[in-house]
Amino acid sequence: MKQERNFPAFVVTGKQEKMIKNGHLWVYEDELVSGQEVENGTVVDVFGKKHNYLGSGLYSASSKIRIRLLDQNANETFSQAFFQRRIQYALDYRQMVMKEHFSACRLVHGEVDGLPGVTLDRYNQVIVSEIYSYGMEQRKDWLYQAVISYFAQQGIKIYIYERSIGNLREKEGLSDCVGWYTEPTEEKVIIEEYGVKYAVDIVNGQKTGFFLDQKDNRYLVRQLAKDKNVLDCCTHTGSFAINAQIGGAKHVEAVDISAHAIASAKENAQLNGIDTITFVESDLFAYMEKKKDEKVKYDFIILDPPAFTKSRKTIQQAYQGYLKANTMALKLLSKGGLLATNSCSHFMKEEMFMQMLQEAAQNLNIKLRLVTLQHASFDHPTLLGMDETAYLKFVLVQVI
Repeated sequence: MKQERNFPAFVVTGKQEKMIKNGHLWVYEDELVSGQEVENGTVVDVFGKKHNYLGSGLYSASSKIRIRLLDQNANETFSQAFFQRRIQYALDYRQMVMKEHFSACRLVHGEVDGLPGVTLDRYNQVIVSEIYSYGMEQRKDWLYQAVISYFAQQGIKIYIYERSIGNLREKEGLSDCVGWYTEPTEEKVIIEEYGVKYAVDIVNGQKTGFFLDQKDNRYLVRQLAKDKNVLDCCTHTGSFAINAQIGGAKHVEAVDISAHAIASAKENAQLNGIDTITFVESDLFAYMEKKKDEKVKYDFIILDPPAFTKSRKTIQQAYQGYLKANTMALKLLSKGGLLATNSCSHFMKEEMFMQMLQEAAQNLNIKLRLVTLQHASFDHPTLLGMDETAYLKFVLVQVI
């Protein structure tokens, strides 16, 4: 028997309608023309001003992103089976594109997988969850059960740890949710990526414990590092530095302002039998200034700072921060040297980031050859029409 659909209706502006038709999945509070008061987390229908159906999504009563669209099928009832299918599709995609990396990858990437505000990262048998949508928080049991069932069919027992914390939860009217959803297991997991071992601290590490999106870029650094004098800035877990050393670098220095990060990087180096990397706890700008004064030159610099901006309001400040960091890095490079520079903020658009690099080169009266422009690995795909999902820029240039 077919389930009846009777979802509350909301009408949006022409601007918002155009955005939805272009592939955007967020309906902003300011773009609502009419609607009714509904319970937080409710599934609602969205219509254009001519009452044409645009899609259905989850209502967030306290967020400026008032509705997060789930689907554009007017016959969908959004039962548990719908969310089970979404999990199935997401995990099947990762098995297809990640292959031997499926044991350590992102399983669910929010809106790109049709599960808004949901991140699921896999570290062997442990899956770490982040949920930043009120409606998805209400339905998380369905998601987790679907994941556990998926792996059980492959003979794999899965443990789920929740790390849903921070301002995004607060904006959704949600309190922090931290701890084991399933029975507990080890809180530190050893994963392997392109033959390199990393210790993932799922409780105290950044985000879900590790940055999985750079796996292919780390491997590229390994391929290019042979016989080079390498500086890894903002080393965090030491992943770029370790790959450079494995790739045959002459010497590697790894710098981070965080004592916890340096300890983590040293642990990962030891895991891989490496004791030749020089780890330095220091402010990045102070360290680069010191090396400039000492007239030290490097053949390869990796610059992977935290996001300089998490808001459109601070874009110009972030631009200046990136400009300063990249200018200082370029000053330390020898002729023919390589700079792998990164931005993980979707607010720093690709065009602006490239403009910043060009400005840095012009200020130093040097020329840069663009070797490659890469993004996140295949487990972090981008949704066309939704720029917010295109965040990581990995730009490799050479001084010529």
